[in-house]
Amino acid sequence: MVDVLDPDLISDLPQSIIETILIQLPIRDAVKTSLLSSKWRYKWSSITQLVFDEKCVPNVHDRDIVQKSVVEFITRLLFLHHGPIHKFQITNTSLQSCSAINQWILFLSRNDIKDLNLELGDGEFFRMPSCLFSCKKLTRLELSRCELDPPVGFNGFSCLTYLNLHQVLISPEAIESLISSCPLLESLSLSYFDCLALTVCAPNLKYLCLEGEFKEICLVDTPLLVEVSVAMYMTDVAEHIEQSSNGNFVKLLGGVPKLERLVGLIDFTKYLSIGNDLGHLSIMYNNLEVIEMYQVSFDDMKEILVVLRLITNSPNLKELHISGSSNATNVSYWQNLDLWEKGFLSDSILSQLKLVKLTEMSGLPHEINFIKFLLGSSPVLETMSIVPCMYDLEGQLRMVVELMKFRRASTKAEVYFIRGD
Repeated sequence: MVDVLDPDLISDLPQSIIETILIQLPIRDAVKTSLLSSKWRYKWSSITQLVFDEKCVPNVHDRDIVQKSVVEFITRLLFLHHGPIHKFQITNTSLQSCSAINQWILFLSRNDIKDLNLELGDGEFFRMPSCLFSCKKLTRLELSRCELDPPVGFNGFSCLTYLNLHQVLISPEAIESLISSCPLLESLSLSYFDCLALTVCAPNLKYLCLEGEFKEICLVDTPLLVEVSVAMYMTDVAEHIEQSSNGNFVKLLGGVPKLERLVGLIDFTKYLSIGNDLGHLSIMYNNLEVIEMYQVSFDDMKEILVVLRLITNSPNLKELHISGSSNATNVSYWQNLDLWEKGFLSDSILSQLKLVKLTEMSGLPHEINFIKFLLGSSPVLETMSIVPCMYDLEGQLRMVVELMKFRRASTKAEVYFIRGD
């Protein structure tokens, strides 16, 4: 009687299914499958997604050894690979700038690369080779600690939908040209840019994240934006005031009618308040459901007006997160309290607001009136949580006393006062 071997069901699977399995493994383990049998020797060599992360780094502490090992591993893998490479990613490997990267980019530019992510470690900024700009099928590009200098005659990435540049050296003219020459761009993230006056022209843009020391931000032809997150890092407020001939609020948020979520981080409300006459805003944010504004100076009347105008011009607002500035001590904090009795506030109804989170509250008059306004104007409010400044015990007590007096438009509203340690 002859024994019949069990069929090798996995090895006989279609290559597309085997690739789906292999790309779930760390790249070193995927390559090691070549040792399983003669059938598996080259199975890994045609996978279209190559991801190199900390799992492909040798477990040694010598940085030079790690660098050499990673470079040799990637170079050899690309040499043995055949077929298209749709995704190439290097993250968390501590890889430094080296000449081998030029050859990798050249190889990828000839192999239908669509998704390229290079996150290099500390050290010299890597100058991207010109062959990057011949990757015409790119749909996603993420670069960190690089220099970019698009060649003369570069007409953009016609298929690119996602662009993320972190600590990238590029001229202001080049970054604006790059953005505007990617007609399908939907998501843009720029971080750690210094002294950049940026104009964004991207008619299909939906998601925008900016972090850096920007001189100016102007959104032009961005009607589809649904989410904006900005951190400004304003080192010289006086310079910003001098440079702003028009209202920053209108230049940045005046043309985004479909906005759904707005996150303002460091110095954002201060930037929006410069050069503005916020007595009237022509735009209504009918789709805006979430507003997060951090480090709001309630001792600055213009910043207070920025927040109030955003809230009152967002009829479908559901969530509001506000963080106060913990060092607000300006005497104007005790002045201009008649603001809270003005018509545009007394007539305002926040008919959809359900969740409010307030942090770093000091218990000074404008903050107290802001809380009073929210409670009295939100008929469906469910939860308001207040986290006071940790060390201001007098302000905490004052807030508790005042909160007990305020009328609540919502019978379901629950107010949580969370004391600091």
